[in-house]
Amino acid sequence: MNDNITAHSSAEYDNKIVTTIPFYHIFHKTTIELIQNADIIVDKWLDTGCGTGNLIVNASQVFSDTEFILSDPSSEMIAIAKEKINIGNRKVTFLNSNSQDLKYDDNSFDVITAIQSHHYLDKETRMQATKNCFRMLKPNGLFITFENIMPLSNKGVTIGLNRWKNYQIKNGKTFDEAKQHIERFGKDYFPISIIEHIDLLKKSGFNSIEILWTSFMQAGFYAIK
Repeated sequence: MNDNITAHSSAEYDNKIVTTIPFYHIFHKTTIELIQNADIIVDKWLDTGCGTGNLIVNASQVFSDTEFILSDPSSEMIAIAKEKINIGNRKVTFLNSNSQDLKYDDNSFDVITAIQSHHYLDKETRMQATKNCFRMLKPNGLFITFENIMPLSNKGVTIGLNRWKNYQIKNGKTFDEAKQHIERFGKDYFPISIIEHIDLLKKSGFNSIEILWTSFMQAGFYAIK
């Protein structure tokens, strides 16, 4: 049995994710670059669905005065993040929790990130998670999310999954491994379209909503409270 909800065990996650998600390294780089150009002071940053902590490992090198809170529903992922992150004497908090159950006060954070995490939730729970992130953000706070997405047509789904499968094979997976991962689509995680993502963010209360990045069957969005 896997020790988290992703397709990979926590111990192998860092090695496997780059052979699974096209351009995965760009997600973190783009997130950090966006925040650098958003004209906000980042005192507190919540990374929910933090996985093994790679985003904050990179972000802490740029945002040297920021307090980071890392949360993930997998205790094994949190344990690896704790081993990996060493940010001197600055306060870093680790929580074993999902997004929808976090209990921080309203207006607590300048930035909240959710990278490849909310697509494991059904639509109702995803709405709860996104609304909770909105609640915890300060006014003018920034929410950034990357997710697997649903194409707009059945043909788009077929072509997208075929491209994704062949990407994985070209990057070292066997045919059976790639096929097994593709078969998780709509069963083990629940992608929604770009249009539905924008609607979700609007219904959650965000004012400014933008598409940040898209390729293959993944997309990034940012929204301002």
